[in-house]
Amino acid sequence: MNIFRLTGDLSHLAAIIILLLKIWKTRSCAGISGKSQLLFALVFTTRYLDLFSAFISLYNTSMKLIYVACSYATVYLIYMKFKATYDGNHDTFRVEFLVVPVGGLSFLVNHDFSPLEILWTFSIYLESVAILPQLFMISKTGEAETITTHYLFFLGLYRALYLINWIWRYYFEGFFDLIAVVAGVVQTILYCDFFYLYVTKVLKGKKLSLPA
Repeated sequence: MNIFRLTGDLSHLAAIIILLLKIWKTRSCAGISGKSQLLFALVFTTRYLDLFSAFISLYNTSMKLIYVACSYATVYLIYMKFKATYDGNHDTFRVEFLVVPVGGLSFLVNHDFSPLEILWTFSIYLESVAILPQLFMISKTGEAETITTHYLFFLGLYRALYLINWIWRYYFEGFFDLIAVVAGVVQTILYCDFFYLYVTKVLKGKKLSLPA
């Protein structure tokens, strides 16, 4: 554990809490991609199956449980409790174009050809592209609510901080995970345009829109 890993975890948690509060307080999931949230729920489910077989620390176990519980709570709010407010007409990204290639890649490129390891690898690859349906939805609608952009910012910040964490661990611990690093770089690149627009527009009080 280092400061970059810790702040990365906190940024990730902040993003999830911001999204849940946004939906609950407004009683609406307008502007939120249910498909992205389903993908994130799949990410956490496949990544944290080791909850039943391994214990690292109380902190580690607690964060895993929080991520899994919050991801399913978000999916429940979108597809059940506030289903009437869900904008499915704009949430049209074909997620099978992400899940199928990622599934195939996780079988071909992994650290160990075992069920848990393949599922962990699948979750790493899938997380790197899980935000695409949300970005695609914003692009289709032309703009995003400020609270939604805050969610996306903290989600992107989490990944950027994790990249610094990997660099730190390489120099000070001699640890390097190529799969996690490459996936993290891909995910961070996807946020580059968003970060620019967030700084130049949202922080100046303007609404954010993504180029189509």
